[in-house]
Amino acid sequence: MSRTRGLAALLVLYLVIAYLIPAPATITPQGWRQTAIFICVIAGMVTDPIPASALVLMGLTAMAANGTAMRAVLGGYAEPSVWLVLVAMLIAKMMLDCGLARRIALLFVRAVGKTSLGIAYALQMTDVTLASGVPSITARSAGMVLPVGRSIAELFQSRPDDGTRHRLGAFLVAAMYQGSAVACAMFITGQASNLLGASLAMKLTGVQVTAPSWFMAAIVPGLLSCLVVPWITFRVLRPEVTHTPEAPTFARSELVKMGPLSRSEWITLLVFAGVGLTWLTTVWHGLDVTMVALIGLGVLLATGTMTWQSASSERSAWDVFVWYGGMLRMGELLNDTGSTRVLAEHVAAMFVGIPWIVVLIAILIIFFYTHYFFASITAHVLAMFPPFVAVLIGIGVPAKLAVYSLMCLANLTAGLTHYGTTTGPILFGTGYVTRVEWWRVGFYVSLANVLIWLTAGFAWWKFLGFW
Repeated sequence: MSRTRGLAALLVLYLVIAYLIPAPATITPQGWRQTAIFICVIAGMVTDPIPASALVLMGLTAMAANGTAMRAVLGGYAEPSVWLVLVAMLIAKMMLDCGLARRIALLFVRAVGKTSLGIAYALQMTDVTLASGVPSITARSAGMVLPVGRSIAELFQSRPDDGTRHRLGAFLVAAMYQGSAVACAMFITGQASNLLGASLAMKLTGVQVTAPSWFMAAIVPGLLSCLVVPWITFRVLRPEVTHTPEAPTFARSELVKMGPLSRSEWITLLVFAGVGLTWLTTVWHGLDVTMVALIGLGVLLATGTMTWQSASSERSAWDVFVWYGGMLRMGELLNDTGSTRVLAEHVAAMFVGIPWIVVLIAILIIFFYTHYFFASITAHVLAMFPPFVAVLIGIGVPAKLAVYSLMCLANLTAGLTHYGTTTGPILFGTGYVTRVEWWRVGFYVSLANVLIWLTAGFAWWKFLGFW
């Protein structure tokens, strides 16, 4: 969709909602216009007429013009979670620039890369390891893991444009993408939308989601998905090359070329490990996670490992800062209008008399597969998490069970399509996997993930006392 037509369509959508659709009796005219603005921003994130950050700034401007105080409109940029995402992405850039991320991937490949399936597990575990402190699936999967996977595919003469993509490359690219979605679900730092969801959960339900609590909630179903997802991808998109004895040799030779850890790698490794461990042990020492991240960044800057010029040039991190802070605030302003409560009340009325566990499973499945209509996990969470969590709690679902099931599954939805999250178009753009193959793998993997998280996940959450 062109920029002009896309923006015109959003304007028409706003006019229809704000002035042609009657506002519910409990919502003020200003609140209804606020709701229309929010819906248009979400629609714009799906249709993508302009970059997300520009769209969010336009949405914030519209909310200010609608009568919301400017300080309230810009309040999202004072949220600690917004700064946490920014700082963590800057640390991730340093891991990529100094070579530490590549070294981690090569160590995994050297250890378990004797088969093509083993390589897929190695690349997935690299992503999972990095997800403990890198809240960007794009930085991890596309920036850190993909270059190693593609190098290995080309080592076996598997290229996207000469008829050899099925030798190894197609399987590895598909497996990397599906594994990255699982990595996102395992840590609160797995993706920026996790921190957004945690903020919304606290404001909407009072459930406090922390790095340790998310890790404990996701560890069992997450590890099961880590075991199953590469195997399913292997079965659906079986590579011609199944034994890869050269891969560990390649990894070993690349590690030799890299030599011992440099000063920059040592400092970055200590910062990454220290920040990650401190986040996971917050329940014991009580240190603010954003302060810990800022201390880590301060160490990198003070030692000269990262320069301010390098930090300020990381466009993707500052881009996320702009749209994430804006969307977080718009979500709060939407909740203040009462729109989500009205929607929840109408939906809840449809399930009167049905056991809550049945309703929970039905809503989670609907929540999961509606991601076919979204090109962003963040947009999906903002549009559907508030009303769905309100519906579930309203019919008697325990709050923790409702919050964690929705937030964890939101990450796994990314695997459905080649546009399911920001890294999808990058990996799909390599040309190794066709659209039909991508969607077929995504659907089969989705069935496995839904089954795992709604069975083993529910059992584990019962053990943790979520319900």
